Amino acid sequence: MSYITDELRAPRREAEGIKTVPGQTLEELVAANPARRRVLRGSLGMSLLSAFGGGSLLAACGGDDNSAPAPAPGPAPAPAPGPTPQQPLDYSVTFKGLDAKITANQVTVPATYETYVLFSAGDPVAPGAVGYKGAFQTSMETEQQAGGNHDGMHFFEIPGVDPQKGGLLVINHEAPDAAILMSGSYNAATATPEQKRLVLSSVGVSVIEIELVAGKWGVKRNSLYNKRYSGNTAYRVSGPAATTVGPVVIGTLNNCSSGHTPWGTYLTCEETTDNYLDPTQAEQGYGWVVEIDPLQQLSGLPVKRTAMGRFDHENTAFMTTADNRVAFYMGDDGTPGCIYKFIPSAAFDATNRLNNASLLDTGTLYAAKFNGDGTGEWIELTQGKNGLVAGASDPGNWTQAAPGVVTPVNVDFNTQADVLVNTKAAARVAGATLMDRPEWITVGQDRTVYCTLTNNGSRVQTDAANPRPNNSHGHIIRWREDGDSPLATKFKWEILLLAGDPSIAAANLKGNMVGATFSSPDGIRVDPKGRLWVQTDAGTGSSVTNIFGANSMHYVDQVTKEVRRLLVGPVGCEITGLAYTPDLTTFFINIQHPTGTGAAGGNWPDANLPSRSSTVVVRHREGKPVGA
Repeated sequence: MSYITDELRAPRREAEGIKTVPGQTLEELVAANPARRRVLRGSLGMSLLSAFGGGSLLAACGGDDNSAPAPAPGPAPAPAPGPTPQQPLDYSVTFKGLDAKITANQVTVPATYETYVLFSAGDPVAPGAVGYKGAFQTSMETEQQAGGNHDGMHFFEIPGVDPQKGGLLVINHEAPDAAILMSGSYNAATATPEQKRLVLSSVGVSVIEIELVAGKWGVKRNSLYNKRYSGNTAYRVSGPAATTVGPVVIGTLNNCSSGHTPWGTYLTCEETTDNYLDPTQAEQGYGWVVEIDPLQQLSGLPVKRTAMGRFDHENTAFMTTADNRVAFYMGDDGTPGCIYKFIPSAAFDATNRLNNASLLDTGTLYAAKFNGDGTGEWIELTQGKNGLVAGASDPGNWTQAAPGVVTPVNVDFNTQADVLVNTKAAARVAGATLMDRPEWITVGQDRTVYCTLTNNGSRVQTDAANPRPNNSHGHIIRWREDGDSPLATKFKWEILLLAGDPSIAAANLKGNMVGATFSSPDGIRVDPKGRLWVQTDAGTGSSVTNIFGANSMHYVDQVTKEVRRLLVGPVGCEITGLAYTPDLTTFFINIQHPTGTGAAGGNWPDANLPSRSSTVVVRHREGKPVGA
């Protein structure tokens, strides 16, 4: 998420002297699109909640999107029934791409496809929940229903259930959908306990069981799997920094994207290093990867895994070896931020998932350095190595200013906990490359790793991996580990594409795209058939939509680099979150912070209720895989 995250971070970033990305602030977006001011006025307050938009285990050597059976609770599970018998499916990408500059207030897909809403902010989750129907509710009610700003998600299989007909969808809620919670403004410093509970109930994670009935997907109400994890939930803390952070933290928030593990747990990523909704909570309790078991089998979960570092986590993606070693790749969604890799010390147990309950507590964290010659290296972030000692000199975010402007500061790394709590500084001290807002990472079937670098409109000093100053439209980078091993400490990299459009006058913003163009790539996934999908989080003002249309989702050919537009979202939204059934005939996609048109009856998905973030279903009308 770009402008919303910038708004949420703004007070703390300004206090730290960090520049805000031009063209992405709420004021700039409203100036470019006055209709948004009417939507935002009267929600939870321009000071904070205006930022909410108004309103297989896996086969050995696999990547994070290999097809996987449902995880088993023990070493000798009962076999699950096979998938529904069907004719061989053709996974060729043949759909006719959508035109450019679409700004309709609906989800637009090719004529051969259908789409409908599955799950919206305020919908019931927990058994017995009432759900939002247009009137404000108590925090006891909102705690049991969907949070706001749907973001990263994953589809999990359930033992004994045909995965083409049912499973668990686990969905992140990055920020509240303000308009359905309360009237007036929210001030964290003066909020009542009930107001805090309301707002905190709207972030975190939803677990819902879904099923295909009469050809249409729906939420299975009152399933015992249905569960909320929110900003009011207690989370255990584990790993090397647990003694510093404390044994328990209340709340998770800014749950941006996510990932999963080879043993079938969900990793939700906190894209904030403080609790801006409840500043009475210590900052060091936030900015972690949180592990959740959707099947509710592993003890000690949910838990914040401190060994994986503390920064503005976007998502995780993994790569495994033949002997079940695994590495998790992660991006710091900062302007700028670094790219990280965490390698647990032990192999995972592919036969008994219960033995992996603490695997993520011990391991080695690395940060990436992209050299100018197309090579790269993983720098170990361990106390006592690579300059991580007492009195270390942190150069700061020096890429955002002319040489000599940013003054280094001293940081004491006396313990590994110091390194993990201050991971951003540790990466800079160690010499990692400051990238243009690293967001999603995905691992392809051929073991190529891709990362979206969404934008960095404030970059001044460039390098080979981030070649454009004022990089308002972003780019995508990819690399191959030496020997295709996740345990490697060296890699080779290249830029896949520079986003932009040839109609733009500024030479550094034209990009080099083939086919459809887009701005600000964010979500990215290589599906189990090796097809690359990209989602966008560009500004929603007319200066952007007149060139690119509304935010959208695309197929990108990894060889020719040709781009084809599959889906365009409604007014004011970001496209994010991607999950699918194993046969890829159903895609689940999140529509985040739609604003509506500002006119009467112009909201989405319900014309006469406040616009709400929603998960939509996308299917081919003839039952073919998405992409046909």
